[in-house]
Amino acid sequence: MSTEITAPMAGKIIEVKVKVGDSVQEDDELFTLEAMKMEMPIVATSGGKVKEIKVEAGQAVEGDQVLAVLD
Repeated sequence: MSTEITAPMAGKIIEVKVKVGDSVQEDDELFTLEAMKMEMPIVATSGGKVKEIKVEAGQAVEGDQVLAVLD
């Protein structure tokens, strides 16, 4: 079953810390999001392998936008 990692709010992705094929554990940091002049980590909600990354550094995102898919 795939798990979608979504943005908690609108902002800008300032760092992508994983690549497709990486194995991650629950709570591993996947992205850094800048919103309201703060940086916040976006973490894996479950363990798995990164199947797809849908954003890149510097990209603006909306709240609830899918950032990555884990298998």
